This record gives sequence, C-alpha cells and structure tokens, in this order.
Amino acid sequence: MGRPPTPLPLSSVWALTFCLLMSLADADVDGSPALSPVPSPFSSFQNQLFPLSPLSLAPSPAEMQTMEEAHHRHYLKELTVAVVLASVAVLALISSALCAWIVWRRSRQMLDSKDIERSDTAAGGLPFGPILSKLNSLRTTSKKGLLPIIDYALLESATNKFSEGNILGEGGFSHVYKASLNGEAFAAVKKLDGGGQDCEREFENEIELLGRIRHPNIVSLLGYCVHGETRMLVYELMQNGSLETQLHGPSHGSALPWHTRMKIALDIARGLEYLHEHCNPPVIHRDLKSSNILLDSDFNAKISDFGLAVIGRNHSKGGLKVSGTLGYVAPEYLLDGKLTEKSDVYAFGIVLLELLLGRKPVEKMAPSQCQSIVAWAMPQLTDRSKLPSIVDPVIRNTMNLKHLYQVAAVAVLCIQQEPSYRPLITDVLHSLIPLVPVELGGMLRVVEPLPGANQKSSAH
Repeated sequence: MGRPPTPLPLSSVWALTFCLLMSLADADVDGSPALSPVPSPFSSFQNQLFPLSPLSLAPSPAEMQTMEEAHHRHYLKELTVAVVLASVAVLALISSALCAWIVWRRSRQMLDSKDIERSDTAAGGLPFGPILSKLNSLRTTSKKGLLPIIDYALLESATNKFSEGNILGEGGFSHVYKASLNGEAFAAVKKLDGGGQDCEREFENEIELLGRIRHPNIVSLLGYCVHGETRMLVYELMQNGSLETQLHGPSHGSALPWHTRMKIALDIARGLEYLHEHCNPPVIHRDLKSSNILLDSDFNAKISDFGLAVIGRNHSKGGLKVSGTLGYVAPEYLLDGKLTEKSDVYAFGIVLLELLLGRKPVEKMAPSQCQSIVAWAMPQLTDRSKLPSIVDPVIRNTMNLKHLYQVAAVAVLCIQQEPSYRPLITDVLHSLIPLVPVELGGMLRVVEPLPGANQKSSAH
C-alpha cells in the first residue's frame, strides 16, 4: 500500500487566510472602496461639459455617514465570509489528514500482521513455512489475536497419539512432544494436563506474551489448542534441546566448545535485553534457567517458557506470589518478594556460571545437604590463580585467559547479593559481544584456530 497523501501544514492554511484578510483590508482601508487612479474618459468628458463647483459635489454629513455605514457593513460581510471559508478549509484539511492517518494505521497493522505470519526464521533456524501454512488453514476467530487455534485431532495424529517415543522433555505438569506434520515439518507440542488454576494462568500468560513477541532469541509460539481440561501450546522445534540437557545430560557439554558457549550467553543476553528494554511495558521472565534455554540445529539460543513472566518494572511482596526455580531465584525476590529486571540478571549470572564451570546451580553434597554454585565458586572466581582450574574440563585450556577473566568478572557482577550492584542486561550484552567471533554474531576476529592446550592469545 502506498504512502497516504501528506496533508497541507496548518501554518500554510493560516498564511493563506491571513493574505486573504489583508487583501480585503487593502480594498477598504478608509472605509471606502478602492478606485482606479486613472480617470475614465467618460467622467472627464462629463466634467468638461458640465463643470461643477466643489461645493456642489460635496455630500452632506448625513449622506457621508450613510455611505460609511454601508461600506462598513459591506466590509464586515466580506470579512465574515472570508473567515467562514477559511475555517471550512481548515476543518476539511484536518478531516482529510485524520482520515489519511487512520488509513495509514490500518495499512500498517495489516502489514505487521503479514510480517508476523511470515515463515522467516532468524539466526539460521529451520523455515516454518510448511508448519504455518498448515496451521494458518486452521485459523479461527480467537480472542488470542493472530495465533491459530489448532485442532486436537491434528496434534494427536502428529504426535502419534502422544506416544512416549515422541517425548522431548517434561515439567511439573507438562510433557513436550515432537510433532510431525505430513512428514515435512516438525514442531514441539507442550501438553498441559491438570494443574488447576496455576496451570490455566500460565497457559493464558504464555499465549498473551508470546502471541505478540517476535525476536530471534525468543522461541516462537505457532498456535494453541484447548481440548476439555487439556491445554496445548505448539512451538517451533529446537533440534538440540535445552541447554540443561547439553551441559548436564549424557554428553556433559562435549558439543559446546568455548566460543559456542559464549555465543549462547550472548544470545540469552540479547533476548533479555529485548524483554527489558524494547518491550513496552517491560517483561520480566522470572524463571530464566538452563532448561528454559533452547538450542536450534546451529546452537542458536532462544528463551522459552513464559508462564511465570510478569509485565512491569517493579513488583513488591504481597502483590505477587514468589515463584521460580531453586538456585536461580534472586535473594531479594526470595526473601523480600521484590522483583525487578535485576532478578533476571541474577538468573542470567547463574546460567553463565553453568556455561563456564559445567556445574549445576545446586548440587547435593549429602542426603540432606546441598551446595549452591554461588557459594562454591565465588571465592575462586575472583582469584586468577584458581579460576582456570575450576573451569569445565571440557573447555579447560581452550580459551584466551584474558577472555576467561572477563567472563568470570561479568558473572560475579550478575550474582551480587545487592540488586543495585548488578549491571543492566544491556551492559552485560556489550561486555560479551567482543568475546564472540564475528561469524557467530559477535565482534571477535579469530586469527587462527585455538589448539586444544594452547593458552596464548590467538585473537584480537
């Protein structure tokens, strides 16, 4: 759709009106009509034939008053007509500008809707064209906006009746299944069974937020289904599962070299920055953890699970139920119920420690004793002589030590007990960009591959 016509500025309208009024005023400055300075031939001829004295031409005072009143009334009439016409013109221009703006807004909304429905994916993910074309054919009118309502029978068939062989993961009251649509495209279906009001609230929250959020580092919600007491959410499929599985599963992080881990940290920071700084009002995730960081086939990271997310910058105790996962919850939120964006920054710091050290946030030391990664690592993170020895063995001695110290410093700042001491996620983002190679989305230019045991600087 073309751009709407640009309305004439109001300053121009008033300028035209002023010129019109000035011309009328010039026409009758002294209350008499303007006469041509060149006398007509007839009047000259008449004066020669019938010479009259000045006294005979001078009107009486009564006549002069009558003429002035007539001229004044004529002047007021023309002025009134000019003002009315100018006002009508201004109102017409304002109305046309308003109509043009409304048309422009509607056209933009239509374009935005089309953009949302496009099947493009960022950061190298698989195209969603086959999935969205299938789901869009099932679109129905919904209060959830643009998200398709998907038929239960389709999801049941796509997951082989929700068979155990298709389970990708599970949570407190949910299971995630791999769904195949016509064998051409794949999606992830989160099936929520039971859970009561909390389950329903998280389901509604996820639809409300992910239905309008589009970002390369936030997982895409493709649609949803309501079938009796069962609620289902359909997401893009992330082929490499969660960060938790990659770090703490059977592979123990072997598929995640140093630069890939830094790229994952950068992706998470970008997703959080979008939520904190570019969403209006801001969104606080409230449950950021490695199991909610999903990885696609190229290990691009995306934040998922917005069931506990809240809108707004500050939330105090009493107005919000304390929720989250042990080990990731910020101390001020856990103890005082104070929730801000800095709570997400704390959780990000824990995830960064997981990437750096390869340890879980909370580990059992004995049947009734646990140790947090913060308590264990904090004394050693700031000691340059000890830091290299506590790094995950999979990546130990594979990075530039200067970069290792920088990442450790960022992590230490993020997990400070006092929220005001923690950096904004934007500051974290800018600290990580120079540590990630250009081809992975950062600014680091790698000169040569890092040998497995070489600690010398090979990048600048």
